[in-house]
Amino acid sequence: MKDVLSLLKHRHLDPAKPVLLGTVSGVASTKPALIRFFDQKVPGIAIITTKSFQVEVNPGNREPVICETEKGSFGNSVGLRNPGMEQALYELRTLKREFPLRAVLNVSLSANSVEDFITLVKAFDEVADMVELNFSCPHASVGYGASIGCDPSIAAAYVREIKAQTKECKAPLFVKLTPNVEDIGLIAREVMESGADGLVAINTVGPIVHIDPVAQQPILQNKLGGKGGCSGKGIYQDALKAIGAIRKACGPDIPLLGMGGVASGEEAARLIAAGADAVGIGSALGTVDQRNWSVYLDAVKAEAEAFLQNRKSTSHPLSSSFVINERQMAYQKHTVTKVKHYGKDTVILTLDGSLDCKAGQFAFLWIPQVGEKPFSVAHNDPLSFVIKRRGPFSEQLCNLTVGSDLYVRGLYGAQLENPVTRKALLLAGGTGVAVLPSLAKQLAEQNTLMQILVGTSETVEGEALLEDELSLYGEFSCIADDGKPGRVLDVLDDLVLDAEQACYLVGPEIFMAIACRKLLGRGMKAERIFLSMERSTLCGIGMCGECACGDRLTCRWGTFLSYDYLLKEAPELVTYD
Repeated sequence: MKDVLSLLKHRHLDPAKPVLLGTVSGVASTKPALIRFFDQKVPGIAIITTKSFQVEVNPGNREPVICETEKGSFGNSVGLRNPGMEQALYELRTLKREFPLRAVLNVSLSANSVEDFITLVKAFDEVADMVELNFSCPHASVGYGASIGCDPSIAAAYVREIKAQTKECKAPLFVKLTPNVEDIGLIAREVMESGADGLVAINTVGPIVHIDPVAQQPILQNKLGGKGGCSGKGIYQDALKAIGAIRKACGPDIPLLGMGGVASGEEAARLIAAGADAVGIGSALGTVDQRNWSVYLDAVKAEAEAFLQNRKSTSHPLSSSFVINERQMAYQKHTVTKVKHYGKDTVILTLDGSLDCKAGQFAFLWIPQVGEKPFSVAHNDPLSFVIKRRGPFSEQLCNLTVGSDLYVRGLYGAQLENPVTRKALLLAGGTGVAVLPSLAKQLAEQNTLMQILVGTSETVEGEALLEDELSLYGEFSCIADDGKPGRVLDVLDDLVLDAEQACYLVGPEIFMAIACRKLLGRGMKAERIFLSMERSTLCGIGMCGECACGDRLTCRWGTFLSYDYLLKEAPELVTYD
């Protein structure tokens, strides 16, 4: 266990010391593979913070849970989604056993009772270098988060009892404070005098209702009427004020992690000058491509150190050069122009307008007050999506009629970078066929000869789904399951294959895993097999971490990943028993 208290104490008073940057709870470092990514590939991060874990599994709120109504300013209402104590502890134990961490591991915890907090602190003590008690989430259910942190007497009582019942625990206990109070300094002093080892501030500001400027309707969905916390550049001044107030109330000795809207080196430095011993970078990571996170954070760190030491920064390029200067989560209004039913539970929605979607990219569809989900683009012009009736949101999409409004945001992900081969096999299961038109177009431009296989769950008279377009690119076959799920995979046993050709797989993960095993058994090269990993991301910009495949976020890297990469970095996604 690292000596966190010694690392942080009085650090804000010494501008000669290297600046410590950290991730924040709920952003980017939300899964074990991403914790490892920051530890091994982002040296500018010294403190890695997990998402907030609870005793029981919490599915959180229904999407949308993250929004961006102004460039770089976000609304959040994830609802403390987490896998629960048992699973989280198993994952962190495994991570630390297999990959000893360079950085400090800060485990964030959330509960609505002092008893649950005690259980969590005791459980995670073995893996944590420090624990962070979430007394500050503004959109949590009653009894959680800010329900505790807004009342100094309740917060102090929680800390006293937790410390009294966890004397054997070694990880120092930090309390994360909410800015949504009249006197944050008072609450900070109360919890420190009650036994906390350090403080973290601030959590998101609010909550408020976030209105989309196009739809003129609330975006987020939850039991609070669509209210969500505010993060990003719009809350930086709140953070600066709060850190100064905490330091004034508590003096120079307490360890204090500061965060809130920091995106540049100067902003980090000013937070340190106000009293922060380390600085968390959160929503800003959503404005930078994951592939640039390391160099971006190196630049932030270098700029902050130069500012504090009153010298010119040698950082080049500047941290600001990595920031994507557009509103990435902006919705565009479209109108349904055609609805075509295929079988009993599949619909092709055609919209007015177009998108220039490449293989590996996707978009989000949103119906206000109903929900949103990511979808592959079946046709760019006219803009079309293939919808499979699976749950409440897809049910509503399938029920849309000509003239209905539908909101689209994106594109997300990156275009597939593939080796040019003479031949290629394209294999899709179910509505995964929606990915194939853009892929086939790209391969055709590379003069690749294609064989296209599509599996469907039901036999439908007439042309297969998207057959009219796909058959233009090569030999096309559609094979119905007819009582055997994934029957199309049987074709791989006798298919004539060229070891030098490429194979592109789309469909459920188990479907693709079985296909990989068959193809490898037929002599296909692992680096020539590409899988479209269409994970259910929540944001599309790298904040939530839900689309992680190994240490890559498909919302940034693109959905197509090679089998050899997945086998090395995320074997659980391509193996089955």
